[in-house]
Amino acid sequence: MGDIEAPDSTRSRHAIFSLLPSKEFVTSRKGTLLIGEVILSFVDFICFVASTAAVFVTAPLIEFLAALFLLFAYSTKINERFKGFHWPLMDFLRCVSASIIFFIISIIAVSKYPDGASKAAGLFGFIATIFFALDFYLIFNDLANFLKAGGGGESTDDPPTPPDDSDSDSD
Repeated sequence: MGDIEAPDSTRSRHAIFSLLPSKEFVTSRKGTLLIGEVILSFVDFICFVASTAAVFVTAPLIEFLAALFLLFAYSTKINERFKGFHWPLMDFLRCVSASIIFFIISIIAVSKYPDGASKAAGLFGFIATIFFALDFYLIFNDLANFLKAGGGGESTDDPPTPPDDSDSDSD
């Protein structure tokens, strides 16, 4: 009976571990940034919940969930299965909007609300702004290099055609 239970427990253990990011992804630049964004968004959410600036609690929560979704999508390679989405562009827009939103609500939390939790939320929000801004800068560079390399849908396998230097008016 022990032989029957071992494969089931192994399968369930394998299913649980397949949901976790791989070591290669976690140590990559993108993995490190996404994990930092998830942690900072969550800490900022908790700080806003505990502060008098609780009106701003929705923005860190949404950014936390979006970063957590993309961490899961990139680490399990779901992004490679769904080709209908342009994942880098979606990630770029998420990072741009998050950095702007975190910067604005952090300024308001630090300047308008006097309690310590609001100040901490503002501080973590500024750090999250840096993480999201660094991420969108790196994504922008990757997208620009991709477009420079001719990745805009054109085939690069065809040899370039030589220019036609013949002039029909010459003799």
